Amino acid sequence: MGRSRRTIPEELLLLALDPATGTTAQPQSLDLGLAGAQLVELALAGRIAPDGDRIAVVHPRPTGDPTLDTALELLRRRGSPVRAVHWIGGPRLGLRQTYLTHLERCGMVHAVAGQMCGVLPTTRYQATDTAISREIRTRLDSAIRTGVPPDPRTAALAALAHAVGLGKHLYPGNEGRSSRSRLRDLIRHDPMGGLVAHAVMDVQNGVGAQPRRSAAAAGAAGGAGAPGRRAAVRSRAAAPAEAAAAQPVREGVMARAGAS
Repeated sequence: MGRSRRTIPEELLLLALDPATGTTAQPQSLDLGLAGAQLVELALAGRIAPDGDRIAVVHPRPTGDPTLDTALELLRRRGSPVRAVHWIGGPRLGLRQTYLTHLERCGMVHAVAGQMCGVLPTTRYQATDTAISREIRTRLDSAIRTGVPPDPRTAALAALAHAVGLGKHLYPGNEGRSSRSRLRDLIRHDPMGGLVAHAVMDVQNGVGAQPRRSAAAAGAAGGAGAPGRRAAVRSRAAAPAEAAAAQPVREGVMARAGAS
């Protein structure tokens, strides 16, 4: 995978950068969106594929992008398909800062040191080539304005932008209401982007560690309530242990990616 094309995580982060303040909009949900954007990019590269609401590795060969390959290796180590909502809701461990550092190394942003309240050190990030950000924004605007189905990359970017709440940043106020609505509607144009965007929203709504209600209802029907409840309890109990087991590996790999 060459560097001639920007990845979806990079584009999502550039969309979120406020040119006036040098800060990122929706910072907490943006971390979830970046994790989801990695999944979409890996799917477009043919490395993973959706398996129901789960993600399966179908081709473990590295892409050549260190941050994507870190995610791909962690998915491979799971050994079986993982629910998208569990993956996105797992420990992020500085993913946003990793991508900001990466964009700085690539020359797309530059860091500006400052202070908060005259005491606390802060770092803001300004785009070095505003034409890149304008091109990304133009693609979204065109998809919203024309109603023509966008390409998969733009559709996935739109879905993630909506999922993390960037609509009110990109199209603020009452005058932007219709654009925000059409941004949300673009989620239907890319199945993988839609799966990931819904997983991002599920995590934000606090349902990341729970089985879907339909599955619980199915287990309760026809006298199968007790087994269904036991399965749900096992699923909820296993999720924290699974995340805890993955965390030490993820910390080490992401720390090296951020420092390289």
